Amino acid sequence: MSRQASKDTAAELAVRRLLHAAGLRYRVEYPVPGMARRRIDIAFTGVKLAVLIDGCFWHGCPEHATQPKSNAEWWRQKLDRNMARDIETTEHLSAAGWEVLRFWEHEAPGDVALRVATAVERRKAEQGRGRSR
Repeated sequence: MSRQASKDTAAELAVRRLLHAAGLRYRVEYPVPGMARRRIDIAFTGVKLAVLIDGCFWHGCPEHATQPKSNAEWWRQKLDRNMARDIETTEHLSAAGWEVLRFWEHEAPGDVALRVATAVERRKAEQGRGRSR
């Protein structure tokens, strides 16, 4: 497990390249406010938008997750804890006013980047309306 990348995965890098090429600027591995040892993969802090790209195995993708046969019970508990932590993190960020976008590593980077860019623009527009009143 120590050799498994926890950050800068191929999926994250592909999405980040597309977002950067589109002129969007963001923070990488941004600490989740108020939660120790948790990070946002791609954070747009100005508009409070958190982008998390989850690995299929580690986060229980309904399409691609596999169940190890060796030490199966230990792995099941570990992966269940990962999924529970994902829910807890999403709820915490949402309660703090962040919009949370979660994607699977198998999703096309172009589709992910488009959805993220759209969300950033929408959040900017919402903030602009809130300030003018």
